[in-house]
Parts: sequence; C-alpha cells; structure tokens
Amino acid sequence: MAVYKRVLLKLSGEALSGGTGSGFDESTCMMVANQIKKLVEDGVEVAVVIGGGNFWRGRSSENMDRTKADQIGMLATVMNCIYMSEMCRATGIMTAVLTPFECGSFTKLFSKDRVNKYLGKNMVVFLAGGTGHPYFSTDTATALRAIEIEADIILAAKAVDGVYDDDPNTNPNAKRYDTLSMTDVVDKKLGVVDLAAAVLCMENSMPMYVFGLNEENSILKTVAGESTGTMITV
Repeated sequence: MAVYKRVLLKLSGEALSGGTGSGFDESTCMMVANQIKKLVEDGVEVAVVIGGGNFWRGRSSENMDRTKADQIGMLATVMNCIYMSEMCRATGIMTAVLTPFECGSFTKLFSKDRVNKYLGKNMVVFLAGGTGHPYFSTDTATALRAIEIEADIILAAKAVDGVYDDDPNTNPNAKRYDTLSMTDVVDKKLGVVDLAAAVLCMENSMPMYVFGLNEENSILKTVAGESTGTMITV
C-alpha cells in the first residue's frame, strides 16, 4: 500500500549505466521501468528527474566555459529522460518528457498545469533539462520541480542504501542514519544534495528519502514505507 500520492523520483545517470559509469544498461533501466509501472497501477503519481553523469559532468571540464559545459549537461539529462521514457512505454504505460527550453518535437515545455494534466491521466512525467540555467545542478532542479508540482516527497535513488556518517565504500565502520534533518545534512556536510537544493527543501518543507536503487524492488518498498534507507526531514 503506497503511503504517498505524488512522488518525484530522482535517479542518477550513473545508476542507469548499471555500474559501468557511462551509457545505459538496459536490464537496469527496465527494472526501474517495471517498478514505475507498478506504482502507476497502484494509483501513485510519478514524476522523474534524471542526472546526466553517465554522459557528461560539466564541472569536471577545465577547458570550457562553465555555461556551455552546463548546457551540455542539460542535454545529457534530456537524452536520459527520453531513453527512460521509452523504457516505461515498453511496459505499457504512457509518458511525457518536459523541458524548460524548446527541444523541437522531442519534448514539451514544462509548466505546472501541463504536469498536473499528464499526471491526472496516469502518465509518468519526466522532467528533463534541469532548471534550464547554468550553475544549477540536477539536485537543485529536483528540489525546485518537487516544490513546484507539490510532490509529497523526493525519492532519491542512489548507489548506496542511505545516508552514512562517512563513506561506506572506504570505511567499513560507517554508520547509516535512519533519519536526520536537512539542517543536519548541511551542518555535517554529508553531501547528500548540494547546498542550494538543501536550502530549497528546508524553506519549502520538502522531505526526502534516500535509498539504494539496486536493492530488489527498492522503489516500490520505499513508496510503501518499507525501505531501509534514510528519511531526511525538514
């Protein structure tokens, strides 16, 4: 039984690569698509934001103007959303890809009214292109869009199964938090989201749940309140 009516699911681009770091892993993407389908069938309204790190990380480029580098990153998120949109359509559900800028016939322009219209028709809405402006990460775009569309919560699917007090990949004694506040995330510099996103969530009372994508049915379990990840309160 779902405990949320409307969710914004944040996926990292790397997660779609199946651990390879670049491109797409079709089995991983289809696993995500099948879970999204089940949510829709259960009456949950689903919007999705996807990072572009499996194709491009603008901040790592030292030989390019930051604005142009970030624009390439925005287009990477568009590619990811179009791909995942088609994976979802392959399961039999309807989707739409919205961007804050024109992409020809590939996408529709973002507006809250359009999101509400599509979600009301049991469509999955992919929110691509970030905020449409440089210097804002997909974390910030996630917080902004979740607030704009009045989502109940942000579901942040990551490679690790929650928020830890240290890097669990290098410190076997790192402890996972069951719950903490967004203020704690900022004060302890836990790096879950960037500062701009954290402030947006705090000021607009947008909670976040961080969980591991690779756990079986992790998205479904999280929406049902059965996940073992970390709840970040506001």
